[in-house]
Amino acid sequence: QVQLVESGGGLVQAGGSLRLSCAASGSIFSFGATAWYRQAPGKQRELVALINSIGSTTYVESVKGRFTISRDNAKNTMYLQMNSLKPEDTAVYYCKARHSGDDYWGQGTQVTVSS
Repeated sequence: QVQLVESGGGLVQAGGSLRLSCAASGSIFSFGATAWYRQAPGKQRELVALINSIGSTTYVESVKGRFTISRDNAKNTMYLQMNSLKPEDTAVYYCKARHSGDDYWGQGTQVTVSS
C-alpha cells in the first residue's frame, strides 16, 4: 500500500515562506493527479492546489500568486511552495495522490502563521 508522508510545516510569521513536501514510500513510478488540501479547526477541508500527470495546475483563488505546486515524478515527491503567508493560511495541510485508480492521503502537517 502506498504511504504518503508530509513534512515542512511549522510556525512562521506573516509574510514568510514555507515549503511543504510529500513523499511516497517505496518505488512508485507513476501517479495521476496529486493535490494539497487544508483544514482549519471547525472548517471543511478545502482543495488548495492540484497538479495532474501532464503538469496542469489548479489553485484556490485565495492562494493564487502566492503558492506553487510542483512534483518530481522520479522521486515520487510533490511540493507546495508557500510565499507571502497570511494568518488565514493557518491550517493542517494534507497531500493526496492518485495511484492505480486509488486515492492516498498523508497524515497532515500543521502550518501556523502568526500576525
